Amino acid sequence: MRRSDSPEEAAAAGSATAVDHVSRPLVGIIYKLTSVAIFVAMSSLIKATGDALPTGQIVFYRSAFAIVPILVWLAFRGELRGAWKTDHLGSHFWRGLIGVVSMGLGFFGLVHLPLPDSIAIGYAMPLIAVVFAALFLGEVVRIYRWSAVIVGLTGVLIISWPKLSLLDDGLSSGEALGVIAVLTSAALGAVAMILVRKLVLTERTHTIVLYFSLSAALLSLATVPFGWVVPDLTTLALMAGAGFCGGIAQIFLTQSYRFADVSTIAPFEYTSILLGLAVGYVFFGDVPTVSMLIGTAIVVGAGIFVILREHRLGLERKKQRKVMTPQG
Repeated sequence: MRRSDSPEEAAAAGSATAVDHVSRPLVGIIYKLTSVAIFVAMSSLIKATGDALPTGQIVFYRSAFAIVPILVWLAFRGELRGAWKTDHLGSHFWRGLIGVVSMGLGFFGLVHLPLPDSIAIGYAMPLIAVVFAALFLGEVVRIYRWSAVIVGLTGVLIISWPKLSLLDDGLSSGEALGVIAVLTSAALGAVAMILVRKLVLTERTHTIVLYFSLSAALLSLATVPFGWVVPDLTTLALMAGAGFCGGIAQIFLTQSYRFADVSTIAPFEYTSILLGLAVGYVFFGDVPTVSMLIGTAIVVGAGIFVILREHRLGLERKKQRKVMTPQG
C-alpha cells in the first residue's frame, strides 16, 4: 500500500516474484529509501515550475527525460533488446493511456496544492486499489482490510475537506481543484495498478516500465493543440531534472524489490510524507495544517496495518504450503 507519482511503480512490485531475487532486506530498504527521496525531489522540481507550463507538457518532459536513464540502465544490464519484446501491446496501450491521464491530474494537483498535502492525498490510490481488486479481480478482501480502507479514506477526507469547502466560492479555487485532480488521479492510478497486476503475470518488469515511459511521452503529445509554450532555460532544466529523477528513482525502486519482499519494503514509502513536510516548509513555505497532520496519521496508520496484516497472512500461507507438501 503506497502512494506513487504514477502507477508505474506498481510494476516494480512485480519484480518481487521475478528471477534473480536475492534476500538482502537492508540493501532493499536502502534502495527503497533512495527511490522515495528521489521521487520527492522530482515532485519538488515539478512544483517549482508553478504554472509556467501546461500540465500535458510537464507530463511529456517528465516521461521523455525519464526514458534516458532507463535505457542506459537496461543497456548496462544487457536487457535492452529483450525489454522491447511483448505480445501484449494493446494492454500496454491501455495501461499507458490511463496512467498518463492519472499522471497529468496528479501533476496538476501537485502544482496547486502544498507538497505534503498532495503526497498525503495521493495515498488514497492503494486504498482504492483494494476496492477495485475485489470488484474486478475477484480478490478476497476480508473485514480487516475493508476496515483499514474505510479508516484510510476517512483520513483522506479529513485532509481534503477544508480545501474542498473552498468550492463554495466557485471553481476559481486552485486548491479545491487540486484536491479533485489528485483524488481523480488516485482513482485512475488504482485502475492502472489493476492492469499492471495482470501484466506482471506475463511481462517482465523492465518491459512494463519501458513501455509506460514511452507511451506516456507519446500520448502526452496529444495535448500540443491545447497550447504548449517554449520554456525558458531554467524551466527546461527543472523539467529535465524531474524526468531524470523519475527514471533514476524507478531504477532504485525496481532494484529494491530484487533484494526484499514487498511487505518489508512497503512501509518505508511513508517516509515520503516526512520528506514532503520538510521540503515543502523549507522551499515552498508550506506550513502543515492540523487537519492535514491528523488525516495523514490516520492514512499512514491504516496503510501500515494492512501491510503488517498481509505480511502475517503471507507467512501463514507459506506454513500451510509446507505442511501440505509431501515429504520424503
